[in-house]
Amino acid sequence: MTAPPLDPVRASLDRALHALAALGPEPAAHANRIGAILWSPPRIVVVGRLKAGKSTLVNALVGAAVAETAALEATSVVSVYQDGAPARVEAVLRDGARRPVDTVRGQVVALPVPADEIAYLHRWLPSAAIRDHTLVDTPGLATLTAENEARTRRVLIDGFEQTRTASVDADAAVFLFDSTPRADEVEFLRQLGFTPLTTLGVLSRADGFGEGALGDRDPLDHAAEHAVTLARRLRGTVMTVLPIAGLLAETSHTGALTEADARALADLGALAPLDLIDLLDSDGTDSGEAQVRGRLLDLLGEYGMVHGRAVAARGAAALNDWLVVKSGVPQLRRVLARHLGAFAAVHRAGRIVRELDRLAYTHPAREQIRAIVGALRADPALRTVVLFDHLGAMLDADPASPVTDELRRLLEHPTAAGGLGLPPQATADQVRAEAHRKLSWAQAQQLSTMTAAEDAALVALIHTYGLLARGM
Repeated sequence: MTAPPLDPVRASLDRALHALAALGPEPAAHANRIGAILWSPPRIVVVGRLKAGKSTLVNALVGAAVAETAALEATSVVSVYQDGAPARVEAVLRDGARRPVDTVRGQVVALPVPADEIAYLHRWLPSAAIRDHTLVDTPGLATLTAENEARTRRVLIDGFEQTRTASVDADAAVFLFDSTPRADEVEFLRQLGFTPLTTLGVLSRADGFGEGALGDRDPLDHAAEHAVTLARRLRGTVMTVLPIAGLLAETSHTGALTEADARALADLGALAPLDLIDLLDSDGTDSGEAQVRGRLLDLLGEYGMVHGRAVAARGAAALNDWLVVKSGVPQLRRVLARHLGAFAAVHRAGRIVRELDRLAYTHPAREQIRAIVGALRADPALRTVVLFDHLGAMLDADPASPVTDELRRLLEHPTAAGGLGLPPQATADQVRAEAHRKLSWAQAQQLSTMTAAEDAALVALIHTYGLLARGM
């Protein structure tokens, strides 16, 4: 059986690392260390405030109820979820040491050392759902205790400068918020070093949006409309905003729903929605029926119970399928696979190039390493990586610059026509003509640059437009 061809970016980086390793044993050690980054799945960090629904969403994406969602000590520590067998958890201490962690059904029983001594929990579980990316669950921002936010900052921001073994280097972010993100949350994302192309906004708890399950409008429809508005408003922060019903997502993706649950929900079908909510509010007894309704509320929330009763009459499988669709997770998975995951890989490739750059300035074999990096940057396969690096610099220097817009458009559109702002049906002659026009514009912009970042970005744009003008 023939192996699938290597991604051109990875193949180019792999050749550069082989060339580095050929320089001697010590460069080979660096090549092996950097290669481990290259060949591991991109890390996607899930961030947001306390009770934003981060762990609930992680459970849905992993496909198992392993992320602690209650007020447990483990929820105050960063957790890294990676595909692997056997299932196990290790505490990575701030000094890089590792300690095994006892678990029951995948959840942490107790931490082996105080939380302040832990950099993060490394959690392996066999799950095809996270084979292509590693998920990083965080304690939360602006939480009830300043220590939680400090841990998140230490691991995700400061950890890189402390010790590599006690850091979590994230390549992209899923940013959860309710209604509208706050200024301090946006600032935290900026400190993480992500661009709008590596940040996905999630409008969480969409099933309770607006007036909720009993409102005149379906809260999921209302949330979807609001998400479109937010995506436009937050264009400088996130690639888009998706509405997600986290509870429905967790229940439907972790196998929690049973046939008995579906029957119990279907039995409530005759009640008017308001009467159903009144019944749930009045359930204060320990009767079996009250416990069943309490379980349904924990699994489905008010929205699932009000709107899922007719579907439940067709059985647990039909109800679960309905929950999957309503949860918004299928759309989220598509964005993770096709867009966020792709740009996370580009972000990681840029980090590797910068790592090689640092070696080129500090290593005794600097001349040979500079030659390797120079050839790498000139490789057409890395054009996207180079443009992405310039976009990050321009977002810091001047996000409102037209140069920033040009870089983002080229990166967001996979076709030459789209990257130049032309319609998909543009002819080859139209593409070349527009590339020539953009080339002239970029050359004129060079006469009055405001920052070093803009000057460097224009050099990259001129090179790119030149290639497109020649039909390459």
